[in-house]
Amino acid sequence: MMKAQNIFMLLTLAGYITACSNENRSEVEHDHPHSNNASANENHGHEHDEEDHEDDEASLGLHDIAGIKVEAAQGHGSVEAGKEGHLVIKLPQKDNGATTVRAWIGTDDRTLSSVGKGEYDPSHDDYEIHAVAPEPLPSNSSWWVEIEKPDGIKAIGSIPLLKDIK
Repeated sequence: MMKAQNIFMLLTLAGYITACSNENRSEVEHDHPHSNNASANENHGHEHDEEDHEDDEASLGLHDIAGIKVEAAQGHGSVEAGKEGHLVIKLPQKDNGATTVRAWIGTDDRTLSSVGKGEYDPSHDDYEIHAVAPEPLPSNSSWWVEIEKPDGIKAIGSIPLLKDIK
């Protein structure tokens, strides 16, 4: 009996270590492949031109994230539980990608949420973030945005999901 308990503890510890090592990845895992090819990364595994991509984005308006006025847009339609959402954040200043922008869908405590790290798009001077919505999706879910300036100062705030914008 003691041997079975030791094996169980070892397997649990191995699973925990594996899960923790995946937490520090810089991007959310997607349901589509990525390659080292720059164009594949920019297109997230599917083809579209810039105009089509912009048409896919719905404005969420201007929002105050702890004193930072940002412009936000949501792509890929409405947020659904267990599905990937797309958020575009434009900062009030041009920083050439020096700021780190992260976002998640859900509640402020990040429970069951995956956090996506923004990729700076110099052609639009904005950050594109992909994050998977938790399943189940809490009824009071929002986009939560963390902006970390180059000096290390962080600002965190929420933006309503597209379905909540009137």
